[in-house]
Amino acid sequence: MTERFDTLWTNELEPWLAEREVEYRAMVRRGRKFALITLGISLVIVGILWLVLALDTERLLIALAVALLTSGAAWITGSSGIGALSTQIKHQVLNRLAEIFDLHYASRPAETTRFRRFQQLGILPTATRQSFGDHFSGHSNGTDFELYEAHLEQRHTRTVTTKNGTRTETYYVTVFRGALIRINFPRKVEGVTVVTRDAGWFNGLGGGQQIDGRKLKRVGLADPKFEKIFEVYGDDQVLARYMLTPSFMERLLALETALKGTGLCAAFDANSGEGELLISAHTGDQFETASGGSPIPDRATVERILNELRLVTEIVDMVVTPAKFDEHTAADKAN
Repeated sequence: MTERFDTLWTNELEPWLAEREVEYRAMVRRGRKFALITLGISLVIVGILWLVLALDTERLLIALAVALLTSGAAWITGSSGIGALSTQIKHQVLNRLAEIFDLHYASRPAETTRFRRFQQLGILPTATRQSFGDHFSGHSNGTDFELYEAHLEQRHTRTVTTKNGTRTETYYVTVFRGALIRINFPRKVEGVTVVTRDAGWFNGLGGGQQIDGRKLKRVGLADPKFEKIFEVYGDDQVLARYMLTPSFMERLLALETALKGTGLCAAFDANSGEGELLISAHTGDQFETASGGSPIPDRATVERILNELRLVTEIVDMVVTPAKFDEHTAADKAN
């Protein structure tokens, strides 16, 4: 992998990014030029108005504020291509890095796979507004998987009182910003098992929640260490304990660390017909290529993203490994 990245960086990304750096600097110079010219003209106009109309202090301050806003608008107009350039750079870098791991990258998922199921299983909060981005998909260790980012917000209202009366104001609060992972498990999953860090909507129900007509009950883990960290509910106590071995739970925590996230939750779900492992984690906005206020990433930034992708693929391999047990042994344990 290191050799492939070195070749990619030296022969392709570094010279390509150098060309983009020239474009970026030209946009900055153009924006600065537009802003300075506009500011100069605005200040001249303000000076003339001050002399001719004898503006008082309040009106003079308003005129100066308008001049500054006009200059800012000129900067935005002059450097309008920077946003598009940033998007182009991010897509190219992430797409080429994904290819090192035989993954496919898209700036946003064509389909938010299993998104509603994440919410139905209680491992993702409901929201009134959502957006998605940075989708990776591929095949690893005998299984298909995909990862994409989600930003979920809940709408709230509040009453604001002013000198003109009261009004109702709408605002949004982020309830989740992180990664969603779907792994097509390499063996058929029986029933539903939910792993949370907090009882969530199971609180007060004693695990009596039903999903697809299946009644989920609290599952005790074999290792007391993980009993303190996770809460598990399932419709088959024996199979749930067999799947959720201490080594598997360690792997879930390792995945959370690799993603630099918190509050990782997971669910084994038979709903798809084949069986899936669904994972959510609060990770913030990952895979960003901009560095130091510039859309042009340096090598250290690109290597950081490469390492994030490597960790994700390695952990996916580790997570599915415990599932490759002998089917007859599993059946014996279930009986």
